[in-house]
Amino acid sequence: MMWRMSDQQRPPQPQQPGQQPGQGWQAPQQSPQQPPQYGGQQPGQYAGRRIQQPAQLPGQAPGQVQQTARYPQQGFPPQQPPQQAQQQWGAPPQPPTGHRSDSSSKSGRGKGIGAGLLAGALVLGLLGGVGGAAAWDAFSTDGGDVAEDIVSGGSVDADEVDLSDVNPVDIVTVNQVSSEVLPTVVKIDARDGDGGGGSGSGIILTSDGEILTNDHVIASAAGDGGSLTISFDDGTLAPAEIIGTDPKTDTALIKAEGVSDLPTIDVGSSDATEVGQAVVAVGSPYGLQSTVTAGIVSALRRPIVIPSVEDPDEVSVYGAIQTDAAINPGNSGGALVNMGGELIGINSSIELARSSEGAGGDLGSIGIGYAIPIDDVKDIVAEMRAGETPTHARLGVATNDELTEEDVPAGALVGTVESGLAADEAGMEEGDVITRLADIPITSSNGLIAAVYAFRPGETADVVVDRDGEQQTLSVTFGSDAE
Repeated sequence: MMWRMSDQQRPPQPQQPGQQPGQGWQAPQQSPQQPPQYGGQQPGQYAGRRIQQPAQLPGQAPGQVQQTARYPQQGFPPQQPPQQAQQQWGAPPQPPTGHRSDSSSKSGRGKGIGAGLLAGALVLGLLGGVGGAAAWDAFSTDGGDVAEDIVSGGSVDADEVDLSDVNPVDIVTVNQVSSEVLPTVVKIDARDGDGGGGSGSGIILTSDGEILTNDHVIASAAGDGGSLTISFDDGTLAPAEIIGTDPKTDTALIKAEGVSDLPTIDVGSSDATEVGQAVVAVGSPYGLQSTVTAGIVSALRRPIVIPSVEDPDEVSVYGAIQTDAAINPGNSGGALVNMGGELIGINSSIELARSSEGAGGDLGSIGIGYAIPIDDVKDIVAEMRAGETPTHARLGVATNDELTEEDVPAGALVGTVESGLAADEAGMEEGDVITRLADIPITSSNGLIAAVYAFRPGETADVVVDRDGEQQTLSVTFGSDAE
Protein backbone atom coordinates (compact mmCIF):
# COMPACT_ATOMS: atom_id res chain seq x y z
CA MET A 1 0.00 0.00 0.00
CA MET A 2 1.29 3.43 -0.88
CA TRP A 3 0.31 6.70 0.63
CA ARG A 4 1.62 10.16 1.21
CA MET A 5 4.22 10.49 3.91
CA SER A 6 2.47 13.48 5.14
CA ASP A 7 2.38 15.53 8.15
CA GLN A 8 1.83 14.49 11.69
CA GLN A 9 -1.77 15.25 12.57
CA ARG A 10 -3.26 16.49 15.78
CA PRO A 11 -7.01 16.10 16.48
CA PRO A 12 -9.23 19.19 16.66
CA GLN A 13 -9.19 21.01 19.98
CA PRO A 14 -12.44 22.97 20.18
CA GLN A 15 -11.73 24.11 23.68
CA GLN A 16 -8.93 26.27 22.56
CA PRO A 17 -10.40 29.58 21.26
CA GLY A 18 14.12 36.96 -7.01
CA GLN A 19 17.41 35.77 -5.25
CA GLN A 20 21.13 36.24 -5.52
CA PRO A 21 23.55 33.48 -6.54
CA GLY A 22 24.93 31.53 -3.62
CA GLN A 23 21.77 31.85 -1.59
CA GLY A 24 20.57 28.36 -2.42
CA TRP A 25 17.75 28.32 -4.94
CA GLN A 26 18.55 29.66 -8.39
CA ALA A 27 15.47 30.75 -10.28
CA PRO A 28 15.26 29.27 -13.78
CA GLN A 29 15.59 31.43 -16.68
CA GLN A 30 12.64 31.33 -18.25
CA SER A 31 -9.33 0.55 2.99
CA PRO A 32 -11.45 0.30 -0.25
CA GLN A 33 -14.71 1.38 1.38
CA GLN A 34 -13.18 4.58 2.60
CA PRO A 35 -12.37 7.63 0.55
CA PRO A 36 -8.80 8.92 0.67
CA GLN A 37 -8.16 10.26 4.14
CA TYR A 38 -5.59 12.67 5.41
CA GLY A 39 -4.43 13.86 8.80
CA GLY A 40 -4.92 11.43 11.63
CA GLN A 41 -7.36 9.27 9.73
CA GLN A 42 -6.57 5.84 8.42
CA PRO A 43 -5.47 5.41 4.81
CA GLY A 44 -8.23 4.85 2.30
CA GLN A 45 -7.80 3.29 -1.10
CA TYR A 46 -5.12 0.78 -1.85
CA ALA A 47 -2.65 0.92 -4.67
CA GLY A 48 -4.22 -0.16 -7.88
CA ARG A 49 -7.61 1.43 -7.33
CA ARG A 50 -8.67 3.52 -10.31
CA ILE A 51 -9.79 7.11 -10.11
CA GLN A 52 -12.28 8.21 -12.72
CA GLN A 53 -10.64 11.58 -13.19
CA PRO A 54 -9.78 12.10 -16.80
CA ALA A 55 -10.81 15.65 -17.38
CA GLN A 56 -8.65 17.20 -14.71
CA LEU A 57 -5.40 15.58 -15.78
CA PRO A 58 -3.10 18.20 -17.25
CA GLY A 59 -1.03 16.54 -19.91
CA GLN A 60 -3.88 14.28 -20.91
CA ALA A 61 -7.44 14.45 -22.09
CA PRO A 62 -10.25 12.47 -20.38
CA GLY A 63 -9.27 8.93 -19.47
CA GLN A 64 -8.78 6.66 -16.49
CA VAL A 65 -6.07 7.24 -13.95
CA GLN A 66 -4.80 4.62 -11.56
CA GLN A 67 -3.80 5.76 -8.11
CA THR A 68 -0.31 4.59 -7.28
CA ALA A 69 0.75 6.06 -3.96
CA ARG A 70 -0.30 7.48 -0.62
CA TYR A 71 0.59 10.23 1.73
CA PRO A 72 1.71 8.38 4.85
CA GLN A 73 -0.43 9.94 7.51
CA GLN A 74 0.48 10.17 11.11
CA GLY A 75 -2.01 10.82 13.89
CA PHE A 76 -2.48 10.14 17.51
CA PRO A 77 -4.99 7.31 18.12
CA PRO A 78 -7.75 8.13 20.62
CA GLN A 79 -6.40 5.73 23.21
CA GLN A 80 -3.02 7.42 23.31
CA PRO A 81 -2.25 8.87 26.74
CA PRO A 82 -2.19 12.67 26.76
CA GLN A 83 1.33 12.79 28.12
CA GLN A 84 2.61 10.80 25.18
CA ALA A 85 1.07 13.23 22.77
CA GLN A 86 2.63 16.08 24.66
CA GLN A 87 6.00 14.40 24.52
CA GLN A 88 5.85 14.18 20.75
CA TRP A 89 4.34 17.58 20.14
CA GLY A 90 5.91 19.57 22.94
CA ALA A 91 4.46 22.83 24.10
CA PRO A 92 2.25 24.92 21.83
CA PRO A 93 4.19 27.20 19.50
CA GLN A 94 5.55 30.28 21.21
CA PRO A 95 5.34 33.78 19.77
CA PRO A 96 7.73 34.25 16.85
CA THR A 97 11.22 35.23 17.81
CA GLY A 98 12.39 36.47 14.43
CA HIS A 99 15.73 35.53 12.96
CA ARG A 100 18.36 33.59 14.79
CA SER A 101 20.29 35.60 17.32
CA ASP A 102 23.59 33.78 16.95
CA SER A 103 24.58 34.47 13.39
CA SER A 104 28.05 33.02 13.91
CA SER A 105 26.55 29.57 14.22
CA LYS A 106 25.37 29.76 10.61
CA SER A 107 28.37 31.27 8.95
CA GLY A 108 29.94 28.02 7.84
CA ARG A 109 26.83 25.90 7.47
CA GLY A 110 24.46 25.25 4.62
CA LYS A 111 26.85 26.63 2.01
CA GLY A 112 28.30 23.41 0.63
CA ILE A 113 30.93 20.95 1.80
CA GLY A 114 34.37 22.47 2.02
CA ALA A 115 37.40 21.24 0.14
CA GLY A 116 39.14 20.39 3.40
CA LEU A 117 36.36 18.03 4.38
CA LEU A 118 36.45 16.36 1.00
CA ALA A 119 40.18 15.90 1.07
CA GLY A 120 40.12 14.33 4.52
CA ALA A 121 37.23 12.08 3.63
CA LEU A 122 38.97 11.03 0.45
CA VAL A 123 42.02 9.61 2.14
CA LEU A 124 40.28 8.19 5.19
CA GLY A 125 37.45 6.81 3.08
CA LEU A 126 39.71 4.95 0.72
CA LEU A 127 41.98 3.58 3.39
CA GLY A 128 39.06 2.73 5.65
CA GLY A 129 37.31 0.63 3.04
CA VAL A 130 34.78 3.21 1.88
CA GLY A 131 34.74 3.37 -1.87
CA GLY A 132 35.29 -0.36 -2.36
CA ALA A 133 36.10 -1.29 -5.93
CA ALA A 134 36.72 2.30 -6.94
CA ALA A 135 39.40 2.62 -4.28
CA TRP A 136 41.12 -0.62 -5.27
CA ASP A 137 41.16 0.42 -8.92
CA ALA A 138 42.77 3.72 -7.97
CA PHE A 139 45.49 1.98 -5.96
CA SER A 140 46.20 -0.73 -8.48
CA THR A 141 46.62 1.58 -11.48
CA ASP A 142 50.17 2.46 -10.39
CA GLY A 143 51.47 -0.96 -11.39
CA GLY A 144 50.57 -2.88 -8.25
CA ASP A 145 53.32 -1.66 -5.89
CA VAL A 146 51.00 0.53 -3.87
CA ALA A 147 48.34 -2.16 -3.68
CA GLU A 148 50.94 -4.74 -2.59
CA ASP A 149 52.14 -2.45 0.19
CA ILE A 150 48.59 -2.08 1.47
CA VAL A 151 47.86 -5.82 1.40
CA SER A 152 51.12 -6.59 3.19
CA GLY A 153 50.41 -4.03 5.88
CA GLY A 154 53.01 -1.49 4.74
CA SER A 155 52.60 2.28 4.69
CA VAL A 156 51.66 4.34 1.64
CA ASP A 157 52.50 7.92 0.80
CA ALA A 158 49.32 9.76 -0.14
CA ASP A 159 51.14 11.25 -3.15
CA GLU A 160 51.53 7.75 -4.60
CA VAL A 161 47.76 7.19 -4.80
CA ASP A 162 46.08 8.05 -8.09
CA LEU A 163 42.62 9.43 -7.28
CA SER A 164 41.87 10.80 -10.73
CA ASP A 165 39.06 8.30 -11.35
CA VAL A 166 37.47 8.63 -7.93
CA ASN A 167 34.49 10.96 -7.49
CA PRO A 168 34.78 12.63 -4.06
CA VAL A 169 31.00 13.09 -3.93
CA ASP A 170 30.62 9.31 -3.73
CA ILE A 171 32.71 8.92 -0.58
CA VAL A 172 31.84 11.91 1.58
CA THR A 173 30.37 10.69 4.85
CA VAL A 174 26.73 11.08 5.87
CA ASN A 175 27.94 12.98 8.91
CA GLN A 176 29.52 15.65 6.73
CA VAL A 177 26.46 15.91 4.51
CA SER A 178 24.01 16.13 7.41
CA SER A 179 26.01 18.84 9.17
CA GLU A 180 25.60 21.01 6.07
CA VAL A 181 21.98 20.19 5.26
CA LEU A 182 20.32 20.05 8.71
CA PRO A 183 20.24 23.84 9.24
CA THR A 184 18.44 24.26 5.90
CA VAL A 185 15.51 21.93 6.69
CA VAL A 186 12.66 23.04 8.97
CA LYS A 187 9.61 21.60 10.67
CA ILE A 188 6.27 23.06 9.56
CA ASP A 189 3.30 23.09 11.95
CA ALA A 190 0.04 23.64 10.05
CA ARG A 191 -3.29 24.31 11.77
CA ASP A 192 -6.77 24.87 10.46
CA GLY A 193 -9.32 27.25 11.93
CA ASP A 194 -10.76 24.56 14.23
CA GLY A 195 -7.49 23.71 15.95
CA GLY A 196 -6.76 20.59 13.94
CA GLY A 197 -3.80 20.17 11.66
CA GLY A 198 -0.46 18.48 11.44
CA SER A 199 3.23 18.86 10.82
CA GLY A 200 5.65 18.19 8.03
CA SER A 201 8.98 19.42 6.77
CA GLY A 202 10.28 22.16 4.50
CA ILE A 203 13.46 23.29 2.73
CA ILE A 204 14.90 26.81 3.03
CA LEU A 205 15.49 28.26 -0.44
CA THR A 206 16.34 31.88 0.36
CA SER A 207 18.00 33.66 3.26
CA ASP A 208 14.89 35.82 3.79
CA GLY A 209 12.67 32.82 4.46
CA GLU A 210 11.29 31.22 1.28
CA ILE A 211 10.57 27.57 2.07
CA LEU A 212 9.71 24.77 -0.37
CA THR A 213 7.41 22.00 0.85
CA ASN A 214 4.56 19.72 -0.21
CA ASP A 215 1.11 21.09 -0.87
CA HIS A 216 -0.42 18.41 1.34
CA VAL A 217 1.72 19.57 4.28
CA ILE A 218 0.27 23.07 4.37
CA ALA A 219 -3.21 22.39 2.94
CA SER A 220 -4.94 22.46 6.35
CA ALA A 221 -3.70 26.01 6.91
CA ALA A 222 -4.99 27.34 3.61
CA GLY A 223 -8.55 27.95 4.79
CA ASP A 224 -10.01 30.68 6.99
CA GLY A 225 -8.34 30.84 10.36
CA GLY A 226 -5.43 28.63 9.31
CA SER A 227 -1.87 29.25 10.44
CA LEU A 228 1.68 28.05 9.80
CA THR A 229 4.53 27.97 12.32
CA ILE A 230 8.11 27.23 11.29
CA SER A 231 10.54 25.53 13.69
CA PHE A 232 14.15 26.12 12.69
CA ASP A 233 17.09 23.85 13.37
CA ASP A 234 18.29 26.08 16.24
CA GLY A 235 14.92 25.94 18.01
CA THR A 236 13.60 29.37 17.05
CA LEU A 237 10.07 29.81 15.72
CA ALA A 238 8.46 32.07 13.14
CA PRO A 239 5.01 32.37 11.54
CA ALA A 240 4.73 31.85 7.81
CA GLU A 241 2.41 32.74 4.96
CA ILE A 242 1.54 30.78 1.83
CA ILE A 243 3.07 32.24 -1.33
CA GLY A 244 1.71 29.71 -3.80
CA THR A 245 0.58 26.11 -4.18
CA ASP A 246 0.48 23.56 -6.98
CA PRO A 247 -1.65 20.55 -6.04
CA LYS A 248 -0.97 18.94 -9.43
CA THR A 249 2.70 18.38 -8.51
CA ASP A 250 2.12 18.44 -4.72
CA THR A 251 4.42 21.41 -4.19
CA ALA A 252 4.00 24.65 -2.27
CA LEU A 253 6.06 27.75 -1.54
CA ILE A 254 5.70 29.51 1.80
CA LYS A 255 7.64 32.30 3.48
CA ALA A 256 8.65 32.69 7.10
CA GLU A 257 8.02 36.16 8.47
CA GLY A 258 10.51 38.40 10.23
CA VAL A 259 13.61 36.34 9.47
CA SER A 260 16.90 37.07 7.75
CA ASP A 261 20.34 35.57 7.15
CA LEU A 262 18.99 32.03 7.08
CA PRO A 263 21.18 29.19 5.80
CA THR A 264 19.97 27.97 2.41
CA ILE A 265 20.17 24.62 0.71
CA ASP A 266 22.30 24.11 -2.38
CA VAL A 267 20.05 23.05 -5.25
CA GLY A 268 21.40 20.27 -7.44
CA SER A 269 20.05 18.42 -10.46
CA SER A 270 17.69 15.47 -10.30
CA ASP A 271 18.29 14.92 -14.01
CA ALA A 272 21.93 14.09 -13.22
CA THR A 273 20.93 11.55 -10.56
CA GLU A 274 21.69 7.88 -11.20
CA VAL A 275 20.32 4.61 -9.85
CA GLY A 276 22.56 3.30 -7.07
CA GLN A 277 23.76 6.77 -6.08
CA ALA A 278 23.99 7.41 -2.33
CA VAL A 279 21.46 9.87 -0.90
CA VAL A 280 20.47 11.36 2.44
CA ALA A 281 16.92 12.22 3.58
CA VAL A 282 16.35 14.98 6.14
CA GLY A 283 13.07 15.89 7.83
CA SER A 284 10.82 15.56 10.87
CA PRO A 285 9.31 12.05 10.92
CA TYR A 286 6.67 11.64 13.64
CA GLY A 287 7.48 15.19 14.72
CA LEU A 288 11.11 14.30 15.46
CA GLN A 289 12.82 17.33 13.99
CA SER A 290 16.26 17.18 12.36
CA THR A 291 16.18 13.45 11.62
CA VAL A 292 18.71 12.10 9.10
CA THR A 293 18.53 8.78 7.23
CA ALA A 294 20.66 7.48 4.39
CA GLY A 295 20.29 5.09 1.49
CA ILE A 296 20.56 4.91 -2.27
CA VAL A 297 18.51 5.83 -5.31
CA SER A 298 16.56 2.65 -6.01
CA ALA A 299 14.86 3.77 -9.24
CA LEU A 300 14.10 6.85 -11.29
CA ARG A 301 10.92 8.11 -12.95
CA ARG A 302 8.63 5.90 -10.87
CA PRO A 303 5.12 7.14 -11.84
CA ILE A 304 3.17 8.33 -8.80
CA VAL A 305 -0.48 9.40 -9.00
CA ILE A 306 -2.23 10.36 -5.74
CA PRO A 307 -5.54 12.09 -4.94
CA SER A 308 -5.08 15.74 -4.07
CA VAL A 309 -5.70 16.82 -0.48
CA GLU A 310 -7.97 19.70 -1.46
CA ASP A 311 -10.09 17.66 -3.88
CA PRO A 312 -9.90 13.84 -4.02
CA ASP A 313 -11.25 14.06 -7.57
CA GLU A 314 -8.05 15.84 -8.55
CA VAL A 315 -4.66 14.13 -8.57
CA SER A 316 -1.03 14.92 -7.90
CA VAL A 317 1.37 13.45 -10.46
CA TYR A 318 5.13 13.11 -10.65
CA GLY A 319 7.82 10.75 -11.94
CA ALA A 320 9.44 10.04 -8.59
CA ILE A 321 12.93 9.31 -7.38
CA GLN A 322 12.57 6.04 -5.46
CA THR A 323 14.88 5.60 -2.47
CA ASP A 324 15.41 3.11 0.34
CA ALA A 325 16.46 5.85 2.76
CA ALA A 326 13.97 5.61 5.62
CA ILE A 327 11.09 8.03 5.06
CA ASN A 328 8.19 8.17 7.49
CA PRO A 329 5.11 10.26 8.27
CA GLY A 330 6.25 13.82 8.90
CA ASN A 331 9.10 13.64 6.36
CA SER A 332 6.84 15.18 3.72
CA GLY A 333 8.39 18.30 2.27
CA GLY A 334 11.86 17.43 3.54
CA ALA A 335 15.04 17.22 1.52
CA LEU A 336 16.51 14.33 -0.41
CA VAL A 337 20.11 15.29 -1.14
CA ASN A 338 23.09 13.73 -2.87
CA MET A 339 26.44 13.26 -1.18
CA GLY A 340 27.42 16.76 -2.22
CA GLY A 341 24.66 18.08 0.03
CA GLU A 342 22.68 19.23 -3.02
CA LEU A 343 18.90 19.06 -3.16
CA ILE A 344 17.71 16.56 -5.76
CA GLY A 345 14.18 15.80 -4.52
CA ILE A 346 11.34 16.71 -2.17
CA ASN A 347 10.33 13.74 -0.01
CA SER A 348 6.63 13.22 -0.55
CA SER A 349 5.20 9.68 -0.37
CA ILE A 350 5.98 6.13 0.70
CA GLU A 351 4.81 2.57 0.15
CA LEU A 352 3.46 0.75 3.18
CA ALA A 353 3.48 -2.94 4.00
CA ARG A 354 0.25 -4.79 3.33
CA SER A 355 -1.08 -8.22 4.12
CA SER A 356 -1.81 -10.91 1.55
CA GLU A 357 -5.43 -9.76 1.63
CA GLY A 358 -4.37 -6.27 0.64
CA ALA A 359 -4.98 -4.62 3.99
CA GLY A 360 -2.39 -2.13 5.15
CA GLY A 361 -1.72 0.44 7.79
CA ASP A 362 0.77 2.91 9.09
CA LEU A 363 3.65 0.54 9.66
CA GLY A 364 6.34 3.07 8.83
CA SER A 365 9.08 2.81 6.27
CA ILE A 366 9.62 -0.46 4.42
CA GLY A 367 12.42 0.94 2.32
CA ILE A 368 10.33 2.30 -0.54
CA GLY A 369 9.99 6.05 -0.48
CA TYR A 370 9.38 8.61 -3.21
CA ALA A 371 10.66 12.13 -3.81
CA ILE A 372 9.56 14.72 -6.35
CA PRO A 373 12.51 15.45 -8.70
CA ILE A 374 13.68 19.01 -8.16
CA ASP A 375 14.31 19.70 -11.84
CA ASP A 376 10.64 18.97 -12.60
CA VAL A 377 9.42 21.79 -10.35
CA LYS A 378 12.01 24.57 -10.65
CA ASP A 379 9.89 26.48 -13.16
CA ILE A 380 6.79 25.87 -11.07
CA VAL A 381 8.50 27.36 -8.03
CA ALA A 382 9.42 30.40 -10.10
CA GLU A 383 5.78 30.79 -11.15
CA MET A 384 4.57 30.56 -7.56
CA ARG A 385 7.21 33.09 -6.48
CA ALA A 386 5.92 35.49 -9.13
CA GLY A 387 2.34 35.08 -7.96
CA GLU A 388 1.34 33.20 -11.10
CA THR A 389 -0.80 30.08 -11.44
CA PRO A 390 1.58 27.16 -12.15
CA THR A 391 1.36 25.68 -15.63
CA HIS A 392 2.05 22.15 -16.85
CA ALA A 393 2.76 20.45 -20.15
CA ARG A 394 -0.26 19.04 -21.99
CA LEU A 395 -0.23 16.27 -24.57
CA GLY A 396 -3.93 16.12 -25.44
CA VAL A 397 -4.80 12.41 -25.42
CA ALA A 398 -7.01 10.10 -23.40
CA THR A 399 -5.37 6.76 -22.65
CA ASN A 400 -6.13 3.52 -20.84
CA ASP A 401 -4.32 0.36 -19.79
CA GLU A 402 -6.62 -2.12 -21.51
CA LEU A 403 -3.78 -3.80 -23.41
CA THR A 404 -4.97 -7.40 -23.47
CA GLU A 405 -3.93 -8.46 -26.98
CA GLU A 406 -0.83 -10.61 -26.99
CA ASP A 407 0.66 -8.75 -29.92
CA VAL A 408 0.28 -5.30 -28.29
CA PRO A 409 3.44 -3.98 -26.58
CA ALA A 410 3.41 -2.56 -23.07
CA GLY A 411 2.64 1.12 -23.10
CA ALA A 412 -0.20 3.65 -22.99
CA LEU A 413 -2.99 2.91 -25.44
CA VAL A 414 -4.36 6.07 -27.05
CA GLY A 415 -8.14 6.10 -26.88
CA THR A 416 -8.86 9.66 -27.96
CA VAL A 417 -6.81 12.40 -29.58
CA GLU A 418 -8.07 15.92 -28.90
CA SER A 419 -8.32 17.98 -32.05
CA GLY A 420 -5.88 20.86 -32.39
CA LEU A 421 -3.74 19.93 -29.38
CA ALA A 422 -0.15 18.71 -29.22
CA ALA A 423 -0.72 15.03 -29.95
CA ASP A 424 -3.03 15.80 -32.87
CA GLU A 425 -0.55 18.21 -34.40
CA ALA A 426 2.20 15.59 -34.03
CA GLY A 427 0.15 13.08 -36.04
CA MET A 428 -0.83 10.77 -33.19
CA GLU A 429 -3.85 8.53 -33.88
CA GLU A 430 -6.43 6.60 -31.90
CA GLY A 431 -5.13 3.07 -31.33
CA ASP A 432 -1.47 4.11 -31.14
CA VAL A 433 0.44 2.61 -28.23
CA ILE A 434 2.91 5.10 -26.75
CA THR A 435 6.02 3.22 -25.63
CA ARG A 436 8.56 5.99 -25.08
CA LEU A 437 8.62 9.74 -24.49
CA ALA A 438 12.10 11.16 -25.12
CA ASP A 439 14.34 8.85 -23.03
CA ILE A 440 11.56 7.77 -20.66
CA PRO A 441 10.06 4.29 -21.25
CA ILE A 442 6.25 4.29 -21.06
CA THR A 443 4.62 1.13 -19.72
CA SER A 444 1.24 2.46 -18.52
CA SER A 445 -1.10 5.43 -18.64
CA ASN A 446 0.21 6.63 -15.30
CA GLY A 447 3.71 6.43 -16.64
CA LEU A 448 2.75 8.63 -19.58
CA ILE A 449 1.12 11.25 -17.36
CA ALA A 450 4.15 11.42 -15.08
CA ALA A 451 6.50 11.59 -18.06
CA VAL A 452 4.61 14.51 -19.58
CA TYR A 453 5.05 16.38 -16.30
CA ALA A 454 8.81 16.16 -16.74
CA PHE A 455 8.47 18.68 -19.58
CA ARG A 456 7.36 22.29 -19.78
CA PRO A 457 4.83 23.89 -22.12
CA GLY A 458 6.48 24.70 -25.43
CA GLU A 459 9.21 22.06 -25.16
CA THR A 460 9.60 19.45 -27.90
CA ALA A 461 10.25 15.74 -27.52
CA ASP A 462 10.22 12.57 -29.62
CA VAL A 463 7.37 10.14 -28.94
CA VAL A 464 7.72 6.52 -29.99
CA VAL A 465 4.42 4.79 -30.82
CA ASP A 466 3.47 1.33 -32.01
CA ARG A 467 0.94 1.64 -34.84
CA ASP A 468 -0.45 -1.54 -36.37
CA GLY A 469 2.65 -3.44 -35.31
CA GLU A 470 5.09 -0.91 -36.70
CA GLN A 471 7.17 1.50 -34.64
CA GLN A 472 7.01 5.17 -35.50
CA THR A 473 8.68 8.24 -33.99
CA LEU A 474 6.69 11.46 -33.81
CA SER A 475 7.86 14.89 -32.72
CA VAL A 476 5.52 16.60 -30.28
CA THR A 477 5.58 20.17 -28.98
CA PHE A 478 3.73 20.25 -25.68
CA GLY A 479 0.86 22.61 -25.10
CA SER A 480 -0.11 24.11 -21.75
CA ASP A 481 -2.93 23.23 -19.38
CA ALA A 482 -3.49 26.98 -19.08
CA GLU A 483 -4.77 27.08 -22.65
